Amino acid sequence: MTDFRQLDARLPAAYLTPGSSSFAEFLGTQAPELLPGRRSLPEGSAAGLAPHGTTIVATTFPGGVVMAGDRRATMGNVIAQRDIEKVFAADEFSAVGIAGTAGLAVEMVRLFQTELEHYEKIEGTTLSMDGKANRLAALIRSNLGMAMQGLAIVPLFAGYDLSSGLGRIFSYDVTGGRYEETAFHAVGSGSLFARGSLKKLYRDDLDAEECVTAAIQALYDAADDDSATGGPDLTRRIFPVVAVISGEGYRRMPDEEVAAIADRVINARMRRPDGPAASLT
Repeated sequence: MTDFRQLDARLPAAYLTPGSSSFAEFLGTQAPELLPGRRSLPEGSAAGLAPHGTTIVATTFPGGVVMAGDRRATMGNVIAQRDIEKVFAADEFSAVGIAGTAGLAVEMVRLFQTELEHYEKIEGTTLSMDGKANRLAALIRSNLGMAMQGLAIVPLFAGYDLSSGLGRIFSYDVTGGRYEETAFHAVGSGSLFARGSLKKLYRDDLDAEECVTAAIQALYDAADDDSATGGPDLTRRIFPVVAVISGEGYRRMPDEEVAAIADRVINARMRRPDGPAASLT
């Protein structure tokens, strides 16, 4: 039988004292060196020292949101990884996609996941969608010193808002500035081309599968013009990571479902390389 008096004696008092619902704040007081943004680097740019993730897109549909990311990570002009995962579940009803310094971004996602879980355990309820977006903004802001040395993290956050029953999308800048986007958005090196594609393809009445198709079309267009964005790899059967978040929660689409849609997109591109034409009206 566990002697809880002995267990209490081994734990520092801070672990047994009620405090903030923010795990990041707790970590900042007890072990600040573990926070991604608290590590010191030599002077100068360190951007070329680590792989960078590239393009993430998100689109809303009635009752939810779709997030998708390509699988390529680059380091300068070299492909560092062909099958990196850039879209993660933040909690049951939200997802975060990473662009920027891949290693730090993945670490920040893990801290963000712990932050949301910690809040739920302390407060007995989940954070609102706005609250989640604000917590992520604070984590990005804490990485500003790293960003100034070239190790920036610029995620895209999206999820299903339980209070409104709608899908919502939030983008950020390296200072932690938070911006809510309408209908669709993209971040990363290929985002300019992906957003241009979505402007032509997106409609308010698209269902979830049509949004997935539009997202894959946008990533294809991004890969067509941006060397850092990876298109579907037919030889290795590597396709984008796609997540659908609705009132039923977060669902990562199985690779075979994504592959079926990607194959249809590629077959259509064989006939029309520039993709589907949008109506002029």
